[in-house]
This record gives sequence, C-alpha cells and structure tokens, in this order.
Amino acid sequence: MKKGIINRFEGDLAVIEFNDTMKDIPKATLPKEADIGDVLIFPGDKIIIDTKKKAKLKQEIEDLMEELFDD
Repeated sequence: MKKGIINRFEGDLAVIEFNDTMKDIPKATLPKEADIGDVLIFPGDKIIIDTKKKAKLKQEIEDLMEELFDD
C-alpha cells in the first residue's frame, strides 16, 4: 500500500512526498480536510488520511524541537 505526506500546496495541486520522490496530485482528489503534513494512504483509487501516523510524526517533531531548544 502506497503512503505519502503532503509537503505543500501549489495552486490547485498538492505536492506529495513519497519517500524521496515528489508528485503533484490535484487537491480536488484529496479528502476535504487534508492539510500540510498529513500522511496519506492510497489503497486502490481511494485516498485516506492516516491520523494515527500524523499524530506520531507530530509528537516526534515536538520531541526533537524540545531536545534542540532545551537549555
């Protein structure tokens, strides 16, 4: 199953990062609530937001930020 992360939006396109590859996908094909940083799962023709993975990544980033700025 293919997974990607929304890197940014450019006009009507969402730039999705798949490992080290970027791909443009029309925003209209994404779930309405999709936002930058969301982890997307592509099972067949559907696109689903992986809310558990997004929460995990967010926590990892917050932990790294805390380590960097903890003095």
